[in-house]
Amino acid sequence: MEQQALGRGSLPKLRINPLRMDDVRASLADGWRDFRTYPAFGLFFGAIYALGGIFITVMLTYYHLPWMIIPVAIGFPLIGPFIAVGLYEISRRHRLGEPVAWKAILAEVFRQRERQLSWMAFVVLFIFWIWIYQVRLLMALFLGFRIPATLDAFFNVVLTTPQGLLFLAVGTIVGAVLATILFTATVVSMPLLLDHDVDFVTAMLTSMRTVLENPAPMLAFGLIVAGLTVIALIPLFMGLLVVLPVLGHATWHLYRRAITAS
Repeated sequence: MEQQALGRGSLPKLRINPLRMDDVRASLADGWRDFRTYPAFGLFFGAIYALGGIFITVMLTYYHLPWMIIPVAIGFPLIGPFIAVGLYEISRRHRLGEPVAWKAILAEVFRQRERQLSWMAFVVLFIFWIWIYQVRLLMALFLGFRIPATLDAFFNVVLTTPQGLLFLAVGTIVGAVLATILFTATVVSMPLLLDHDVDFVTAMLTSMRTVLENPAPMLAFGLIVAGLTVIALIPLFMGLLVVLPVLGHATWHLYRRAITAS
């Protein structure tokens, strides 16, 4: 499948390539390699993400909303693709043999404010807002006035009452649908927008078509991303210091295998 797109200094055609499970494994290996090659950069961007999660948790506790910590922690990774822009740029420069320096990487990240990635950030944050809103809505529908005031009470209500278990089941299904939609729309579009001057609608459509044409490997990659991210959240978000940069670099390499510009 081909479509016209503006590239950096050129007008390439974008072709969606067939992917195999080997491409997913190779992309993850390349992501790990890039992290080991530029660990300071990876830890820097991972720390921004981890500290953001800790800050939100502290604020929810301060404002006596501990029952929102788990939903926010689960939904927080939805904004990961936007934070990973700096990691995409590192992998891009490494592939092209360009110097990987702090000034150049951070300048490119800030430059995205003037490009289509800013619109994608709006899309990502909008879906994150929908996730938080639907959690509050489902809690009101299933728990009503039994919304707990502490985190321990929240776990007790959700795991030991019929209403809580139903809330957990429906919330998990809705969350999985939202996460799948966001993953489908961003897994290729984010690195594509960094690599070429296409509009964000074209980028999202290209990402969706890539997933639809390669459902098995892309779904496998999405499940790996989700699983590793959830595991990384457990030790007070600290696992994100490594998991986020590795997955960010891996996403770039998977994009390079999925899209050919000519």
